[in-house]
Amino acid sequence: MERDEVWQHTIDQRLALRDVLRDLTPEEWDQPSLCAGWRVRDVAGHVIAGPQLGLVDTVKVMGGMWRGYNGMILRDGQRRGSVPVADILAQYDEWAEVRKGPLTVTHVEPLIDAIVHTQDIVRPLGRTVAAPPEAAAVAADRVRTLALLFGTRHLFSEHRMVATDTDWVRGTGPELRAPMTELLMLCTGRPTADAAV
Repeated sequence: MERDEVWQHTIDQRLALRDVLRDLTPEEWDQPSLCAGWRVRDVAGHVIAGPQLGLVDTVKVMGGMWRGYNGMILRDGQRRGSVPVADILAQYDEWAEVRKGPLTVTHVEPLIDAIVHTQDIVRPLGRTVAAPPEAAAVAADRVRTLALLFGTRHLFSEHRMVATDTDWVRGTGPELRAPMTELLMLCTGRPTADAAV
């Protein structure tokens, strides 16, 4: 997939998430997401932080790396989620369509964030946002190269994953068949009920 198309999918997912966020009740903003320890508001703040992270901000965030990558990201997300809801929504209005991510990643990681974190937010709330299978496939292929970070290396080495809604087959072993977004969620360590072995 061409770089511009990847960015357009990222923007589309950010905008779809913004539409959901605008409709949330105060109680829903404080609900737990699929990410352990992250409230909906923390994940929302994290997603829209990506296009705002210039060199100085990236260095500040990375300053907490000595406590571990996941802990560093969690603390930053909680800090961003602690601001008023109106401020988070204003950030989506200003930054959702900006084709930019943190300096330390490729152009595909913002797509992973946009698709996966949108699901992290909407699923516990009983809401839905669709992701194009072809975009989820690009994200999943990038996740394969980051499997150690996600703790899912075993998934790729022990299973043959087959998408049921796009032409995507990876791995060997017992077969996991599911829509592409479900496979992407599995690849990032999220629980899903829609993958059949």
